[in-house]
Amino acid sequence: MIDNFREFQAGPDPFGLNWRVTFVWQQTGISIRHSDSVDVKFVIDDGEVKEEKVIALMHPLLLKMSQRTGQRLSDAWCMKLAALHLKRMIETGEDLEKTLVTMSEQDMEAADNALRSAAAV
Repeated sequence: MIDNFREFQAGPDPFGLNWRVTFVWQQTGISIRHSDSVDVKFVIDDGEVKEEKVIALMHPLLLKMSQRTGQRLSDAWCMKLAALHLKRMIETGEDLEKTLVTMSEQDMEAADNALRSAAAV
C-alpha cells in the first residue's frame, strides 16, 4: 500500500519503467471543465519523461459509494482513490496514454476496497 499519497513510486509499467508520482492539486471539475466531478492532478516522471495525469471521480458515484460504505466524502479519500487508480494504470498500462481519465464505478470500488483492506491490517 502507498505510505504517502502525495508522492510515491509506481511500477514497473509494462515496459519495465518505474515512475515517481507527485500530487499537484485537487478541485471540483465543475470549476474547470463543467463536469460534476472531483479532479485530482498528478505528475508522473520516469527520469526522462514527465507527464500530467488528471483522474476524475464522478461526484454522483462518490456520493453513492459514501452512503453505501459510510465513508465520509473528503478530500483525502478522493486523493487516495485517484492515487490508487493511477498506480494501477501505470502497472497495467491501461489508459496510460490519456491525460484525463474518468474512474468507473468499478474502478472506484476496487480502490476503496484496497484502502479498506490496508486499513484492516
